[in-house]
Amino acid sequence: MSHTMSLSYYQKLHQHYDSSYRNRDLRTTMSQYQQEKKSSAIYTHGSAAYSSRSSAAHRQESKAFSQASTASYQQQASRSSASKQSSVSKQSTSTLHQEEAFEKKSRKVAIREKAERLSLTKTLEETEAFHRKLNEDHLLHAPEFVIKPRSHTVWEKENVKLHCSVSGWPEPRVTWYKNQVPINVHANPGKYIIESRYGMHTLEINACDFEDTAQYRASAMNVKGELSAYASVVVKRYKGEFDETRFHAGVSTLPLSCKFKNIFFEIHFDDKFDVSFGREGETMSLGCRVVITPEIKHFQPEIQWYRNGAPVSPSKWVQTLWSGDRATLTFSHLNKEDEGLYTIRVRMGEYYEQYSAYVFVRDADAEIEGAPASPLDVVCLDANKDYIIISWKQPAVDGGSPILGYFIDKCEVGTDSWSQCNDTPVKFARFPVTGLIEGRSYIFRVRAVNKNGIGLPSRVSEPVAALDPAEKARLKSRPSAPWTGQIIVTEEEPTEGIVPGPPTDLSVTEATRSYVVLSWKPPGQRGHEGILYFVEKCDAGTENWQRVNTELPVKSPRFALFDLAEGKSYRFRVRCSNSAGVGEPSEATEVTVVGDKLDIPKPPGKIIPSRNTDTSVIVSWEESKDAKELVGYYIEASVVGSGKWEPCNNNPVKGPRFTCHGLATGQSYIFRVRAVNAAGLSEYSQDSEAIEVKAAIAAPSPPCDITCLESFRDSMVLGWKQPDKTGGAEITGYYVNYREVIDGVPGRWREANIKAVSDEAYKISNLKENMVYQFQVAAMNIAGLGEPSAVSQCFKCEEWTIAVPGPPHNVKYSEVRKTSLVLQWKPPIHSGRTPVTGYFVDLKEANAKDDQWRGLNKAAIKNTYLRVQGLKEGVSYVLRVRAVNQAGVGKPSDLAGPVVAETRPGTKEVVVNVDDDGVISLNFECDQMAPNSQFNWSKDYVSTEDSPRLEVESKGNKTKMTFKDLGTEDLGIYSCDVTDTDGIGSSYLIDEEELKRLLALSQEHKFPTVPIKSELAVEILEKGQVRFWMQAEKLSGNTKVSYIFNDKEIFEGPKYKMHIDRNTGIIEMFMEKLQDEDEGTYTFQLQDGKATGHSTLVLIGDVYKKLQKEAEFQRQEWIRKQGPHFAEYLSWEVTGECNVLLKCKVANIKKETHIVWYKDEREISVDEKHDFKDGICTLLITEFSKKDAGIYEVILKDDRGKDKSRLKLVDEGQSSSCWELCCFPLSALSATDLKIQSTAEGIRLYSSVTYYLDDLKVNWFHNGTPVKYTDRVKSGVTGEQIWLQINEPTPNDKGKYVMELFDGKTGHRKTVDLSGQEMPMLADRARVVGGLPDVVTIQEGKALNLTCIVWGDPTPEVSWLKNEKPLVPDDHCSVKFEAGKTAYFTVSGVSTADSGKYGLVVKNKYGSEISDFTISVFIPEEEARKATEQAQKGNKKVFCGEPASSSPTPPACVPSLAELFQGCLGGLVG
Repeated sequence: MSHTMSLSYYQKLHQHYDSSYRNRDLRTTMSQYQQEKKSSAIYTHGSAAYSSRSSAAHRQESKAFSQASTASYQQQASRSSASKQSSVSKQSTSTLHQEEAFEKKSRKVAIREKAERLSLTKTLEETEAFHRKLNEDHLLHAPEFVIKPRSHTVWEKENVKLHCSVSGWPEPRVTWYKNQVPINVHANPGKYIIESRYGMHTLEINACDFEDTAQYRASAMNVKGELSAYASVVVKRYKGEFDETRFHAGVSTLPLSCKFKNIFFEIHFDDKFDVSFGREGETMSLGCRVVITPEIKHFQPEIQWYRNGAPVSPSKWVQTLWSGDRATLTFSHLNKEDEGLYTIRVRMGEYYEQYSAYVFVRDADAEIEGAPASPLDVVCLDANKDYIIISWKQPAVDGGSPILGYFIDKCEVGTDSWSQCNDTPVKFARFPVTGLIEGRSYIFRVRAVNKNGIGLPSRVSEPVAALDPAEKARLKSRPSAPWTGQIIVTEEEPTEGIVPGPPTDLSVTEATRSYVVLSWKPPGQRGHEGILYFVEKCDAGTENWQRVNTELPVKSPRFALFDLAEGKSYRFRVRCSNSAGVGEPSEATEVTVVGDKLDIPKPPGKIIPSRNTDTSVIVSWEESKDAKELVGYYIEASVVGSGKWEPCNNNPVKGPRFTCHGLATGQSYIFRVRAVNAAGLSEYSQDSEAIEVKAAIAAPSPPCDITCLESFRDSMVLGWKQPDKTGGAEITGYYVNYREVIDGVPGRWREANIKAVSDEAYKISNLKENMVYQFQVAAMNIAGLGEPSAVSQCFKCEEWTIAVPGPPHNVKYSEVRKTSLVLQWKPPIHSGRTPVTGYFVDLKEANAKDDQWRGLNKAAIKNTYLRVQGLKEGVSYVLRVRAVNQAGVGKPSDLAGPVVAETRPGTKEVVVNVDDDGVISLNFECDQMAPNSQFNWSKDYVSTEDSPRLEVESKGNKTKMTFKDLGTEDLGIYSCDVTDTDGIGSSYLIDEEELKRLLALSQEHKFPTVPIKSELAVEILEKGQVRFWMQAEKLSGNTKVSYIFNDKEIFEGPKYKMHIDRNTGIIEMFMEKLQDEDEGTYTFQLQDGKATGHSTLVLIGDVYKKLQKEAEFQRQEWIRKQGPHFAEYLSWEVTGECNVLLKCKVANIKKETHIVWYKDEREISVDEKHDFKDGICTLLITEFSKKDAGIYEVILKDDRGKDKSRLKLVDEGQSSSCWELCCFPLSALSATDLKIQSTAEGIRLYSSVTYYLDDLKVNWFHNGTPVKYTDRVKSGVTGEQIWLQINEPTPNDKGKYVMELFDGKTGHRKTVDLSGQEMPMLADRARVVGGLPDVVTIQEGKALNLTCIVWGDPTPEVSWLKNEKPLVPDDHCSVKFEAGKTAYFTVSGVSTADSGKYGLVVKNKYGSEISDFTISVFIPEEEARKATEQAQKGNKKVFCGEPASSSPTPPACVPSLAELFQGCLGGLVG
């Protein structure tokens, strides 16, 4: 059984015979001969690489090969004879023995042996002759066709193959042409298949159609010349089964019909994916809905996805899905390898439809700013036991700095451990990875590095095993011999170990600055066991050989050498080794210089951009010359003038053409291209010419809304709406197709018209009565025929006998605004029995039911347009029109809309303009035009294209319609619509009033005045100069100006300087100084052609004197500023340290400038010398007081002059002094933050100040409102402390308190928040919890015992009062305080003297409280009366017939802080 496998890159270039030394069986003579014959075939059908070798080397190699082959065949012949005669005896050189042996054999055996010897001898002779002919000089000959392609005639949709066979050396390269144009397989994926196998060349054309009818040429070329052979292909069509109208005048773009089991199918793609942009690491889905007509249940079409013409197979990176009507391709993790042209192909039976769009993948954001992007397409080129060669593609983005090289990482399959394979970056995009374990599989990735850092890694490669190709094939196939029921025993002669011979065909297959790859063939003499190889090197010009792989022998006939000096020359040779010993070395290679043999490609040339769509440009170029192993091209784009280049593709593209997508419409771009191969990226090409991104002319889009306007017995009139997109050119006509529908099954399409129709309606004749038809319409422009419309609904051909009119057609809307729009239509084709007398317009919301239509006009209108008013902004509407005649109202038209009532952003209106010559025009501008949009003007919604009274001019996004002679004939509504937009337009009404206004304005412009922008004015300049100036709107080069003073013209001279700036329209006159005689009236008179103008300025009286004084002041100021002077005069401020700082700002000073300070005309000695840092001079007054008040003066002086500044720190006109002016801020700034202090009476808020003045305004605020002062709430000042006292605080006193100090200029605030969480002292304040009554009434002589509970932390002090005086305890009245919370009050034997007001005083550091009670002692006779009085007062009373006692139970535990706070405040309120 034979097994095939794809060969890697290096195996395709070099044939290796690894399996030969592994075979332990001796090969027979014929098998060796077949093997040698196959080896010879390599030279017969070798690659171009062989033909490029030098003649001398080839002749030497041929000679050696011939000698080796001859010796080998002689040895084989000897072995063969010995094997055939082994049953008799060993071969002998004696003639006698041969004759005796011959006599003993039968005649039949003798004849067979003789024939074999003759055959073998002939074979040896032929082989020697063949190798003698391998000399290249004798081998070369021009191409010659052995078999020429023959012509074919085939049916449409069939496949055809053209065959040819070519001889020649070197092997000719065959190129196929169609009508002298090379066939590009990638331009039409699946259409053409070109193959070349074993000298047989094939061109296969799939699904032939009429366009494939052509002359085809096969061109064979090699270094000796070129030869061509021709064949014709004629494609025929089945008559009656294929609709010829489908292929009329460029209709080849119509969908293909599929034939499957005698059923015609149509395949359409809806909701198609467009050009897509993604980023590395993101997910993306491409999909479209597939509509197949007619639908066959339980039949799934064949769906295949392609990328750049190659099938896409599901993997961990990409998945495909078919949901019954939608095909989807999903990328789970985008990589730049996924960029390309994606095609979906849907096949039904033998035919298919396909759709394509490009996918762009941008680089992921770099983790290190400025680092390069990730490489791509990491693949294995060659793999064996000793190394694996990895290749990749360089990225398009280098991060702004050149890429220094690449790091290669490897990871053993089944682990997550990555290791770096190279210590220094390699620049060549190929690298042999060594240090692998034989038999194990690895994956690889590559990272780029520049001066900014290392970029992100590439996508990992596919797993690859470290095995020889032969070993891989053996492990993959593992053939097993079938059981035959026989056991065959073979016997081998024992052999001794044989020292292997030298390897052959040693060559350097690849050389870069980082490594060199050697390749050779195993020796013919090597015995039965495996062999190892040792590689040796020596410097060129010496014989000092050194073994390279001393520690690790090489097992494969390929080896990569590292650590060679770049630019140095070496020779290499290889020895074989086995258990018998080390063999002789091979022949040394030619001298090899270490360096990149592959040159970086040259830059492409002639970059030519061309328009494609409104977001894309097609870029073509001349390919790089003499480029070897070219990977592709990178294209970059830049907005003109930006200087910033952006990549257009991240995956190199092959071929000299690419479409750059994602560009900004209307923007101008330039492009550049560079080539890339394994050696690196070329220089950039020259920049292309700038091109504006704008859609090229294309075929129009399909028409829509096909309707039947009128029907007769054998004809029908169709109407339709024009395409949404005209393709950038005027539509030149329409083509109509129709087909019969019988029992719901459509027939084949037929042409309705041979010549294009210009109107959007057409009468189709010669139809069958009562037959049902369907229709399609396609529009055409100069670019060709567009896609056909969707298939219409079914219409029955029958005579319309209705009396009412048919439906109006071509209904469209324009001038859409938030509350209105304009609806237009054309009259119906079928008017009924009587002419159409008017129209009704109906409207409803788009989502409303059909019973919600409402009419917009009660009476029929005769116009074919209507402005619809009263719409609701943002609501979507649909509209329709019905025609009416004497018989009634006809059928409604097709719906117009849906349309949303809104004024789109950027919407503009028609503007009327009257130019300087009095010409009246209407102007319109549109910023939302499509690339192919045009302006259409109309009057009363009838085109004005041929009107002799109007002239239209359009340029860019602006248009102007000019009236040649505006008059009453021009009254009406003028509108401008923009094609290829969604109803963009505007209109302008010219009625009688507007006509009068425009004519009057035109008259004014015919006799113009020079427009004045600014009237004549005067200003004083820096040096005291006087400037008279005025400004006109514009001044031409012919404008003349006359300068008039007091009715006399003045001219330029020593006193007056005149100047005119015609660009800005400014007219100036300068005077150095104003004198008394210059008082008067100044006038500037202008004349510009027929336009005149003037402006006058009167300068007399006080106005003139004030101006003269100001001019003199400015002149003196300018003189002052020529020397040292004050830019800012002396001022004062209070510093943060509450000092007074005097400061001024000086200018125009130098080292010699002195500054002197004075107070009250006495010089102040300053310790430090002023350094004029930042031009600021200061004088600091510390501890400012009243004695520092006075007049301060500072003087600047040097040899150029002097200047002075004075400051009064005392106001002589008012009572306020400098002390007050300065100390108010000092006092306010020195105030400390508010603090809280608990007093015996309550809470005090206070702030300390360093200075305090009685006039300092202090305001207190509580929760944003001024504090109301009462006996309980007071404010004041004690010493240097400002305070606010709150006695007996309540819950209402919580909140934010602000103290505001006003220093005369600004207010300074200090704030504190008084809340329960920030006032623990309120909860811990001493207070009486309970137990004491308000009034105690007791009988005389009885004992009184009172008990109460107090609280406080720390424990409060307790004292008692009687009649507001301290109570002194004695034996009659005793008090006691126990456990810090219980107070006892006892009176033994009360008397009337004990009556009075008592009080319990508790006090600690947080405050105090007094609880009052009254004791009333009564005589028994008066008990009833006093009891009644006490009851009326409602006081709390205790009547004691026995000794009274009040002993409430103390609390079981100490209450919480919040409870104490609430209880305290509650007690205070109570």
